[in-house]
Amino acid sequence: MELSFFEISEYFQSLLMPFFRIGALFLTMPVIGTRVVPARVRIIAAFLVTCVIASVVPIQSAPDLLSLPMLGTIGAELLIGGTVGFVFQIVFQCFVLAGQIIAVKIGLGFASMNDPVNGVQTTIISQFYLVAATLLFIVYDGHLVLIELVVESFWRIPFGDYSAIEFNAVVGLGSWLFTTALLMCVSLLTALLLVNLAFGVMSRAAPQLNIFAVGFPFTLTLGMILIFIGLDSMLAYFERIASDGFMFVRNLIG
Repeated sequence: MELSFFEISEYFQSLLMPFFRIGALFLTMPVIGTRVVPARVRIIAAFLVTCVIASVVPIQSAPDLLSLPMLGTIGAELLIGGTVGFVFQIVFQCFVLAGQIIAVKIGLGFASMNDPVNGVQTTIISQFYLVAATLLFIVYDGHLVLIELVVESFWRIPFGDYSAIEFNAVVGLGSWLFTTALLMCVSLLTALLLVNLAFGVMSRAAPQLNIFAVGFPFTLTLGMILIFIGLDSMLAYFERIASDGFMFVRNLIG
């Protein structure tokens, strides 16, 4: 059996283009794209997924394998896959930001710890919410749904056509991030505001009372109780935020 260079080039292109898009997703998406998972494992997983879907991906025209336009096509594939993963990084940051706001309001802003996932310092409340969101994401097979959406994108977005991605909508996720995080903790902030108003009235009525000595432990205790009560609605918040993220990705790929 003789194979020409054109046939070999076509075969490598059928594997190379999906590999770069899926590999960029695996490098940026939550759970799989974190620092906890080694880069070698992510590359192998992307290659295995590419081998599985290569036979069903529609045949599309691509530049020559050893040409300069091929570099632009590869860059576009990395941009498409990375954008999808970045969107869900913003989804997970909603829980981190909500934890930051709550921690500052109840007096735990100084209690920070190293986040092994992102490699930054975060408050313990943010870390708690992030771990809970990650577990729910895995339980509901969110990572599989995200991979499925990227596989569907091969029918919607041709190789190298990053113009189909609306980057203005991705930038607009910044306002959605702050709005969603604030809505998650607005009930707790309202309760703490009432407590601070009560302490303000007490300080005017009894100036000899040390508000800092009494208010800090009371606010901290009340905040932890409210966080425990709010866990009942954690699942509903996650389902709504994750569904918004999946819908945004689906609209993003057309």
